[in-house]
Amino acid sequence: MITLIFTLLGVFLLVAETSFLQFFPHWLGTPDLVFILLVFTAYKFDWFRGLLIAFILGWLTDVVSGMFLGTYLLQSLVLFAIIKFLSQNSPVKETAYQIPLVGISYFVVQCGFYLFFSMVQPGTLPAWSWSKVVQDTVIMFVAAIPCFVFFNRLHEKINKRRAAVRSLRRRSSGNSFR
Repeated sequence: MITLIFTLLGVFLLVAETSFLQFFPHWLGTPDLVFILLVFTAYKFDWFRGLLIAFILGWLTDVVSGMFLGTYLLQSLVLFAIIKFLSQNSPVKETAYQIPLVGISYFVVQCGFYLFFSMVQPGTLPAWSWSKVVQDTVIMFVAAIPCFVFFNRLHEKINKRRAAVRSLRRRSSGNSFR
């Protein structure tokens, strides 16, 4: 159930990105909300559910806005796997590294994506602009804060509801002295 809700949330964010957020001024930039959701799923979901969400959202992003099919899907799966691996056994408290890791990973992904496309299709990409990449990274860093607050609240609410339903099922058996 939680996987379905976060997948539908990702679809909604993808629709918002490709339709409504395109009307923002170019100097303001547009945050990649699906990217933030993928990083959040790497923190909170297990491998199977997270990879399922990453696969579905990467595939949908590829279909909606991909120039070369498979690149966003590959990016989503690799991003999820790396973030999950880095955050799985980290001794640092969760909140200390979640938001900075969004900015760092976005910066690295942008550089890697540009490098990949410059090798695959040389001459078709616009000139590299450090100021644009840094501006987009700062926008992602700032946008990740309210998104993580919302995603955490939604995740906790769903888990509390699921725990309440589970406890009601146990009590309905008739024996309350277990």
